[in-house]
Parts: sequence; structure tokens; C-alpha cells
Amino acid sequence: MAAQSTIPVVVNGACGKMGREVIKAIAATEDITLVGAIDKNPAVQGQDIGELAGCGPVEIPITSDLEAALVMAQSEGTAVMVDFTHPDTVYNSVRAAIAYGVRPVVGTTGLSPEQIKDLAEFADKASIGCLIIPNFSIGIVLMQQAAQQAAQYFEHVEIIELHHNQKADAPSGTAIQTAQMLSEPNKSFNPAQVEETEKMAGARGTTTADGIHIHSVRLPGLIAHQEVIFGASGQIYTLRHDTSDRACYMPGVLLAIRRVMPLKSLIYGLDKIL
Repeated sequence: MAAQSTIPVVVNGACGKMGREVIKAIAATEDITLVGAIDKNPAVQGQDIGELAGCGPVEIPITSDLEAALVMAQSEGTAVMVDFTHPDTVYNSVRAAIAYGVRPVVGTTGLSPEQIKDLAEFADKASIGCLIIPNFSIGIVLMQQAAQQAAQYFEHVEIIELHHNQKADAPSGTAIQTAQMLSEPNKSFNPAQVEETEKMAGARGTTTADGIHIHSVRLPGLIAHQEVIFGASGQIYTLRHDTSDRACYMPGVLLAIRRVMPLKSLIYGLDKIL
């Protein structure tokens, strides 16, 4: 059997800000072909997704029927579903994609550890590759790697993540993943110096099991930003990543679409496929 010439892709959440960027990125590639655009907004049903995304007509109408799009994509060959939807719906969408033999590339955050474990087991049984990527930015991967190194030498660290005020989940998946990457066996962070009292609940953010504080900011005008701040006697070491345009995520998205093809199981994090 001849190898398929392009990768068929369905974009779930196609009309969102990230979805539209994915549509434009796919339209500019030669080895990836858009075959479906899913969005629940009734006002856009039937419209050409290329025109809505701003890259010109692509002759793919927007539909709300994910399962029909998955069936059609699977008939085109080994296919991929890119998901940028909502924490409330992403789990069911990913399970549906795996059930239909379509490989999910998931940028939606908010999945619980239990849901990720269940999806990993489901993907293993189906021998279907799945990528869950909290952040598709190469810069974030480099920041996390630098933070891992710093965590070996600092006992005090806090994470501040800042996003637009339409983001539904907090803390961000990137902040949670960063905290997980800093964790070391038998090590805890931020040993108490005084007995703290929060005069207002949540003033110190949320705290991981090993003592890392995470703070979430939601404001219009922001896109996605993160600081990892380490402190020690006489010094502060700050790592910061700022997003000024969602186009910065597209090289990571396209890489994930290509890398998920031969996989037979679920992988979490962009760093695992670089």
C-alpha cells in the first residue's frame, strides 16, 4: 500500500482564537490537509472556515457534528484531530477521536489527572497515538528546562501565570506542568519561616503537595505569560515567558500533528517530542 501523501486533520474548536490560527497554519502547509472544522456556535454553521479564519476559502464548511467529521477523516487515511475547545468537553472529544481511530493532538487544558490516566489507558488499548500539550511554545519548553535546573539549587519558588480573562481554567495547564517538572523525590519547597495567616482566602494562591505556590491572573489585554521566581538569601532568579501573538504556537502544533502519526500511546508535554 502506498503511503498517504498528506495528513488529514480535523480541527475541533475551529472558530476560537487558537482554532483559527491552526486553520491558517494548516492552509500554509503542503503535507497537512484540513478535512473538517468543528465548532458549536450556531451562528457560524455552514460557513467556509478559511474565510472566517482570514486565509481565504478552503471549501471546508463549519459543522457541529464531531463524530461525522471523525468518520470522514478516518476514511481519508491515518488522521489527526487538533482540539482547542473547553475543559468541559475535551475529555469526551478525545475519547471519541480515539474510538474512531483518529489521533488527538490536544491543546485544551483543564483535564484532571484521572481523566488523563483514563485517556492514556484507552489510547494504549487502541494502539492510537495521542499528544496532550499544555503549551505549544518552544520558549516555554526552554523556560521549564531552565527552571528544572534551578530547582536543584533553590528551596524557595513560586509560579505566576497570567492569561486573558476568557480562559476557563486556573491554574493554567502550563503552570501545573511546570510545578510537576520541578518536583523531586523527597524534596519540598518553601519551608515555612513564620506561621502564615491568609486574611483573605487564596491570597497566597494554590499550593502543590510539595509546597510550590501557584498564582493565577486573568485580565483583558493579556494572552499567555508565566513567571517562575526562585528566591534565596541575597538573590532572586526570575524566568519569564511572554506571548505577544498566538502564531508562536503554530510551529509546535504542526510538529505535534506530524509526530503523533507513528505513536501508539499517549504522551504528555511538547518536550517529549522535540
